[in-house]
Amino acid sequence: MIVNIARRAHDHNWELDPITRSLLDTDFYKLLMLQFIWKHFPNTRATFSLQNRTTAVRLGEIIELHELREQLEEARKLRFHKSELIWLAGNTFYGRRGMFEPAFLEWLDVDFRLSDFDLSVEDGQISLRFDGLWTETTMWEIYSLAIIDELKTRASLKKLTEFELDILYARAKTRLWEKMERLRGVPGLSLSDFGTRRRHSFLWHEYVVKAMSDVLEANFAGSSNTYLAYKHDLEAIGTNAHELPMALTALAETDEEMRDAQYRFLELWQQTYQGELLILLPDTFGTTQFLRDAPDWVADWTGQRVDSKDPFVAGDEYIQWLEQHGRDPRRKRFIASDALDVDRILALHAHFGGTIRDGASPEDFRAPKDFCDAGKWIPHRRIRFSSGWGTFLTNDFRNCNPRGDQSFDPVSLVCKLSEVEGRPAVKLSDNYAKAMGPSEAIDRYRGIFGTAGVANVPVEA
Repeated sequence: MIVNIARRAHDHNWELDPITRSLLDTDFYKLLMLQFIWKHFPNTRATFSLQNRTTAVRLGEIIELHELREQLEEARKLRFHKSELIWLAGNTFYGRRGMFEPAFLEWLDVDFRLSDFDLSVEDGQISLRFDGLWTETTMWEIYSLAIIDELKTRASLKKLTEFELDILYARAKTRLWEKMERLRGVPGLSLSDFGTRRRHSFLWHEYVVKAMSDVLEANFAGSSNTYLAYKHDLEAIGTNAHELPMALTALAETDEEMRDAQYRFLELWQQTYQGELLILLPDTFGTTQFLRDAPDWVADWTGQRVDSKDPFVAGDEYIQWLEQHGRDPRRKRFIASDALDVDRILALHAHFGGTIRDGASPEDFRAPKDFCDAGKWIPHRRIRFSSGWGTFLTNDFRNCNPRGDQSFDPVSLVCKLSEVEGRPAVKLSDNYAKAMGPSEAIDRYRGIFGTAGVANVPVEA
């Protein structure tokens, strides 16, 4: 696959080059959650708000507000194409056909709309808020993040000459190849693309996914990006996210109902998808308290995704919990997805995918040859481990800029549920630095859920 990305990037100086070209250009879990919301909470109102956790990068001074407004308005005009709905209806996801109900697909075709938005700049940062029916606001999360990230990229691209653009992408391609070389041929390795929300651009995202598919072959499990899965015949990866337990907990009345909401959500999700898509995301209010108080049937779920906890700690904690509940961890799946890059992916695979021997450590596994040394490692999995590779797959341009500055470095940008029916929505996380919500609400939630197992570490992109 030969793509002149520098030439294409240079041509982005058109009056309006839409960033979001399809409503499928989103994470697959957003569509699954949209169906869940449409089915159970069609009249619930919800607000989503943008937050830039990399406060040193003043996005409001980098991105032209009128350009952002035009891109958001362009996204609002989009509708699902018939061919896309036919694919959703007829394709097999996770081995099952008919994951999306005919009535839901008809609603997508006829009635689905994105809400309006409130946009401004406050103290150098973009203030962006989506308020309306939950079914109208939830999908904005990924569209808005992808749009803002690409507008940041375009603002930096405009400063480079065509030759400098060529150097920029040559360096990024070389880095991508070096990463893939270290991963290609590692026995039992499983990787997925989780990079939509913080990608460099749509074009680069597609280039990376196609390269990963071609080079890593069976070790590349698929993409969380529904449009790229649709276009390139890949597996669409994803289940659910923090948004759902946050909302159900915000709607609860008493402290006890709030503690139970994270499990009531699991019951409702399990009923909705007839026992499929059963991957836990237990860190909304802290993984340790979630596992400690979980009903026994939760251990029957297929696996767990770790987001905000040290994945080595979280995986060992999950394995121990499964064993305590009489389940075989080797039959379960454990997915790491936070700030991954090659070093950590290989170390985690060594730790969970086999037995490390002769005093070696996970960090000693840096290339395929390290996994082929029987004196160092034996492939005998402790759990079915896989990596959801995000920012540093689709937006690693660190030190690639020929002008030597960090303008292409990724920022930690999120667009999260902030209110449900006028009540604050809170995420505590396994990292104090990732807690979201009004400070008084966070304090109340910590009083209810506790802080067991929560760490305080810097937030990576």
